Amino acid sequence: GRAEGSDCESLGSASGSEGGEWRHMEPSLPELELLHDPEEERLCGRLLEAVQAALGQAPLGAKRRCRLIMPEPLAAQVGAELLRLACSEPCGLRGALLDVCVERGRACHAVGRVAADPTVVPTFQLALVLRLDSRLWPKIQGLLAAAPALVPAFGHALRLAPGFRVIKKKLYSSEQMLIEEC
Repeated sequence: GRAEGSDCESLGSASGSEGGEWRHMEPSLPELELLHDPEEERLCGRLLEAVQAALGQAPLGAKRRCRLIMPEPLAAQVGAELLRLACSEPCGLRGALLDVCVERGRACHAVGRVAADPTVVPTFQLALVLRLDSRLWPKIQGLLAAAPALVPAFGHALRLAPGFRVIKKKLYSSEQMLIEEC
């Protein structure tokens, strides 16, 4: 479901256009077969590596950084969604500017910003909103409160939940925002 009032929905509204309706535009099966581009897939792999590097030093707390772990099935699902959202763009995935965010409760923390291809002027912006695995967080939170000396100075590792949200905003058009919940 959608978290009403979450700070994550306001991400990427620097150009002043706000709001948006929910739409789901999915290519048909023959269109997906035509979209198979090995260069885009390599670029997507590099983009996911940059996302995982940003997650490795996530600033989720005031005092400590956390290492967020993205399970392989989640990474594959995110990669497929990024490729699908880029297929209708003039430069494909090369024109993507990706904001990586992690939702923790009702708060949304910016983890990093990655340009898919820094040599290309971005044509669209994506906000990838990941969530902490809530099944583990209460246990870890209790452990940290009970024994703060056991936590390394740099932080600790937390696993991400399988679901995510992607907010797409075209930077060259006044078209409304597209929000995908996966």
